[in-house]
Amino acid sequence: MSAVSAPALAAQVPQRRPRVLVADDEASMRELLTIVLRREGCEVVLAEDGRQGLAVLASQPIDLVVSDLKMPGTSGVEVLRAAKRRDPTIEGLMITAYASYETAVEAMRLGACDYLTKPFDVNELRAKVRKALDRRLSRMVAPPACEETGNDVLTPLIGRSQAMLDVFKLIGTIAPTPSTVLIAGESGTGKELAARTIHLNSPRRERPFVALNCGAFTETLLESELFGHVRGAFTGADSTKKGLLEVADKGTVFLDEVGEMSPAMQVKLLRVLQERRFRRVGGTDELEADIRVIAATNRDLGRAVADGRFREDLYYRLNVISVRLLPLRERREDIPLLAQHFVGKYARQMGKPVRGCRRQRWRVSNATSGPATSASSRTPSSGPPRSSRPGPSRRRACPSTCVAAGSRVRGDGPRRARAEDSAETPRGRDQPRGHVASIERELIAQALDRADGVKTRAAELLGMSFRSFRYYAKKYQLG
Repeated sequence: MSAVSAPALAAQVPQRRPRVLVADDEASMRELLTIVLRREGCEVVLAEDGRQGLAVLASQPIDLVVSDLKMPGTSGVEVLRAAKRRDPTIEGLMITAYASYETAVEAMRLGACDYLTKPFDVNELRAKVRKALDRRLSRMVAPPACEETGNDVLTPLIGRSQAMLDVFKLIGTIAPTPSTVLIAGESGTGKELAARTIHLNSPRRERPFVALNCGAFTETLLESELFGHVRGAFTGADSTKKGLLEVADKGTVFLDEVGEMSPAMQVKLLRVLQERRFRRVGGTDELEADIRVIAATNRDLGRAVADGRFREDLYYRLNVISVRLLPLRERREDIPLLAQHFVGKYARQMGKPVRGCRRQRWRVSNATSGPATSASSRTPSSGPPRSSRPGPSRRRACPSTCVAAGSRVRGDGPRRARAEDSAETPRGRDQPRGHVASIERELIAQALDRADGVKTRAAELLGMSFRSFRYYAKKYQLG
């Protein structure tokens, strides 16, 4: 199995600004979208209707399609379908009125990453655009080839350590099968990326991949999100809504933090896995669930079963095939590759001519023990510390890749040099942790400010689970 070197990885990602096609028949909407997208560093190409949108797709590369669903002549759904035919990695964000909700669901079936309902919040638009472009970027990175299995694994995961190569090999073996998969690992180790990798390499790759964080909803809301509801099922249910099991028909459903499900929801999920059927909330009709289920947890579900907090029969239904992701502190050879990826990514977003990290930063990462090097391929390591880990490793911190990228872009000057010079001394080893903590706190505070104090939206802006964000906000007494 071969790994992708850092220079090769950087060369595989386009050095241009992300290009967004905006297709809408309303001039005011095109103007608003142009202003917002250009502030996000995007190059915007406008189309006054679906026909012009198709012409744009035929003439130049596009990273993201932002389109109104209903336009005279060619609809937004047809524009998205044409974009996916040209390049399946192109992301789609659909804009719709409430009355066309069913059409929005159809767009999701065709591969739209998300949709917005008019009138929408500009901050919500920005968050969804960033998430879509991040996904597009990660899918454009060429993956390692699994020579031992004879498969080429398309993956947004980054790594060349033996642990990651073993994960790529395992995914290459299990992806073509219909089996349910349980992904285990600490918060921030890239469990959703691993799930997406399995989906991208499966026969269901052309169908939707739908992710749901089970820890971010109450029991009632989780049931409605997963199964949908009929009109009048509860107060505020003004219309029938399809759940994610229907939206993901013939695709993949990713259940993150599945260990957070209530006992009642565990019973209902077990029925779906056993019978592949379900009912909407308040409904009586039986609906089929032609889906593949991938679940993830940062908890020890085996211990939860022993303690009576998780159903044993559900555990064995989920744990048909298990994938274990190690934290970065246990595969430090991946740090330079990840740092190169993040430095290049944020340098492009910010328009900064940053080429890499200084060698001193690698000495800091090697000198920093335990959790200072624990991270996923997307976000800082997150979640509460495990009581079974003694000593310094009980403290969690932003990965050294963040220190490398953040310090270089921010230009810490003499203060940065002092931290690097003192990293070789016992006292100096504590200084990077303090600097990392300040970066973490600043990121959480900025996200809360941009999200007007709404924690779920702030977590989405940072690409973190709500549970992880809540932990860090409490840690730094923010919000």
